Amino acid sequence: MTTPEVLHRYLAALDAGSVDAVIACFAPGGEVASPLYGTLPAARFYPGLFADSSASSTELRRIYVDPRDDREVALAFHYAWVLGDGTPAPFDVVDLVTLTDDRDLIARLTICYDTAPLRSSWQRVASGGSG
Repeated sequence: MTTPEVLHRYLAALDAGSVDAVIACFAPGGEVASPLYGTLPAARFYPGLFADSSASSTELRRIYVDPRDDREVALAFHYAWVLGDGTPAPFDVVDLVTLTDDRDLIARLTICYDTAPLRSSWQRVASGGSG
């Protein structure tokens, strides 16, 4: 599998809202570093993310590959995130991705975006509060 195929498969799994499909994109022990959720194993991060979400979608902007090490990539996209209570929380994001040596799975993913515009809405939904 090529680097773009791995990343397209990951985005398609995010769009589908499938925990199993997203986790299948990660190596065993793969982890995610998120500005909202902290650093967690992928197998813990995505169930939490999807529990706090309703329908969401991605729009790929660009894939950057490190010319010195093609296991290191950056995935730029727009995430039209909708929180579990229906509150829109869209943002532009860059995921810094480290692939496994065979480049067919994600070993680590670091999510980079500005959380300020959506943090209070997310905290309300994550804590089970309303309006």
